[in-house]
Amino acid sequence: MSAPHRVPARHRFETSELTLVAPWISPAHEGLRVAQISDVHVGPGTPAARVRRAVERINAFRPHLALLTGDYVTRSKRPVARLREQLGGIDAPTFVVLGNHDHWVGAASIRSSFESLGYTVLQNEHATVRVGRAPVVVVGVDDGHTGHDDVARALDGAPAAATRLVLAHTPVTARKLPEHGRLVCFSGHTHGGQIHVGRLTEAVLRLANQPFVRGLYEVRGNLLYVNRGLGFGRGSPLVRVGSPPEVALFTLSRRARGADMLSADA
Repeated sequence: MSAPHRVPARHRFETSELTLVAPWISPAHEGLRVAQISDVHVGPGTPAARVRRAVERINAFRPHLALLTGDYVTRSKRPVARLREQLGGIDAPTFVVLGNHDHWVGAASIRSSFESLGYTVLQNEHATVRVGRAPVVVVGVDDGHTGHDDVARALDGAPAAATRLVLAHTPVTARKLPEHGRLVCFSGHTHGGQIHVGRLTEAVLRLANQPFVRGLYEVRGNLLYVNRGLGFGRGSPLVRVGSPPEVALFTLSRRARGADMLSADA
């Protein structure tokens, strides 16, 4: 009998599977499945095989929606040509926002790359997609770290009664969302601290006005999830310690069902 296939350590990531309890979502969206990846940093620091495996994992989950929350490149424009090859092929309707590195490298070319894949890029705007019997509104807030965010513009005209998901690369953008706005926000940017040494990392990031580092939060009555990101790690000059790469898979529910949950008041 042949030995089981072992995935090289540098190609690995953790899969977080969580239930998000949001009592305000439409009854038609009970069990809505959403996948998220962030901070891919395509290039020499992130193995292409890891990115392709992440796309395969998303497709295996069969989400209703896939969300990409920024920083697909780092400093050079050269990896832009590889975005289609590495991040293409997601089967679900896919929505994209840009991060600070994307703006520094070239927002227009990165937007064009994703649009050529049929993905929807949102820059302070929203889109509506029908899932089951009711619409889901996906709101994309542009990057706040570079000052491109405009929450009011992104939400303008988005029906409050619909299930509303927000993409915002920078987690502190969640503080700008309407209080108790019946929103679920997905962010990245922090890499989960990159080198995470418990409370020390959390304290340092709080001093840098970045209190939302990784995982689930309730912010002003809305939900926020901060993805650790897929990029860098073993074999990269920018190592990860205590903060492995992540693909996040969510099931939305109107009521508590299991252990890995966060809820906010309706």
